Amino acid sequence: MAQHNETGKWGENVAVENLVAQGYAIVERNWRLGHNEIDIIAMKGDELVFAEVKTRSNSGDDPLEAVDRRKMMRMVRSAEAYCSAHALRHSIRFDLFAISGTPDGYTVEHIPDAFYPPLKTYR
Repeated sequence: MAQHNETGKWGENVAVENLVAQGYAIVERNWRLGHNEIDIIAMKGDELVFAEVKTRSNSGDDPLEAVDRRKMMRMVRSAEAYCSAHALRHSIRFDLFAISGTPDGYTVEHIPDAFYPPLKTYR
């Protein structure tokens, strides 16, 4: 497995541990349907959380720079696909995790409700 894949998998494990420590139940990891993918789907109370994890081993790089409008739209489409596939009607939110460092020393930034689904614009 390539180093960046190992780093990403490690970052997702850190995010899962963080969520579990906060009382979340992990529903799915790396859920896919076609081109739609969600890193972590968790639940707390009646709220379904769709989380994206960005991990960088170089502390000079900001992991959140990789989450642009296009990535947000993909997350929204994936969440819609997941809810449709499972006939769910829960309230949902989108969280982001930014993990910087290595297993020997790292920081975790969890941003609950990181964004609201963007509205499409028509011309």
